[in-house]
Amino acid sequence: MDESGMFAAVGKLGAKRDMSVQSVRDFLSATAPDIAVIELAVRTATVAEAAAGHGVAPAQIAKTLSLRVGERAFLLVAGGEARLDNAKAKAAFGGKTSLLGAEEATALTGHPIGGVCPFGLATPLPVYCDLSLKAFDEVVPAAGSPHAALRIAPDRMAALTGAVWVDVCK
Repeated sequence: MDESGMFAAVGKLGAKRDMSVQSVRDFLSATAPDIAVIELAVRTATVAEAAAGHGVAPAQIAKTLSLRVGERAFLLVAGGEARLDNAKAKAAFGGKTSLLGAEEATALTGHPIGGVCPFGLATPLPVYCDLSLKAFDEVVPAAGSPHAALRIAPDRMAALTGAVWVDVCK
């Protein structure tokens, strides 16, 4: 690829990321105009990066997992240090869960890996929130890019996204 093609590809990625963050902003504008998207210059795609960037404990990061049981895709938002308990998840979701691949997760949510969140989704998906989030008054989920997040009470996040509370993590 020549230099002009490389810059065009980088420009497309940036435009796609901006559209993803904009879909979150549009969702919040319609449902919770008091909540702002926070964009940092540093990458916050992992729990550790997000915790450091936002000055919170890793457990306070609300990570969104893109999962599947059979043909059914859905999102699970859990505390940053919580780990999926396979037996609990199988009982709650009716079968063995598997993570979606990066391309499928991005296609279904409209958000890149590191920015996947339950807001402004490209495809309507069921959303579940793990009880691990309830340990905090405020959690920090991504907001459509590896550099964007927001601060929200767990119960409000569940209410805004129509999430169902589950106990599926260790």
